[in-house]
Amino acid sequence: MRNTKAFKEAVAKTLAELAHRGVTFAPATVADSIETQINTVSERLGIQVRSAWRYFDAAATADRLAENQRSYEESSSEKEVGQAPMPPLDNPELALVLAGVPDSLAQTDGDLYAVIINVAVNAWMAGHIHGEDGCAGCEGSRGDVAHDWEARMRTITEMQPNIRRWFDRDVWTAAVNDTGYTVTRR
Repeated sequence: MRNTKAFKEAVAKTLAELAHRGVTFAPATVADSIETQINTVSERLGIQVRSAWRYFDAAATADRLAENQRSYEESSSEKEVGQAPMPPLDNPELALVLAGVPDSLAQTDGDLYAVIINVAVNAWMAGHIHGEDGCAGCEGSRGDVAHDWEARMRTITEMQPNIRRWFDRDVWTAAVNDTGYTVTRR
């Protein structure tokens, strides 16, 4: 279905309609939504997929996607769901996680899934430790093993003195390329 002219036109029209509404979606997300919509119409009406296109409306699809996005943002912002706290961009621990990506790529022979898991676990642990340090209700609850966040940041900075370089996209990309791997779009 995705290789048909009708499908490609539907994605393009829906993306244009979304742009008119000031809403941005990845083309793959729009394509997935349209594919699901057309398959559902086909199944429910008991017709062929190519016949289901007569029921497709790019404006209505864009309205539905935009409304879903607005609804998600409204429900999430109130409860701060899905809004992870972002550390400062010169955070030593974040730089350490970023610096570990090229090494992880080399160690796993380019296994991107393993690299993502490694980054996610390290970022989660860093956030957990940082979150405990910022939690007023956690004071004294950790006993003698409490984390000293400032000491941790000093230690990391001493281990990796040029922290800021890892926040330069070109430096990071060069380090990834030096491992013999690249990330490219298909």
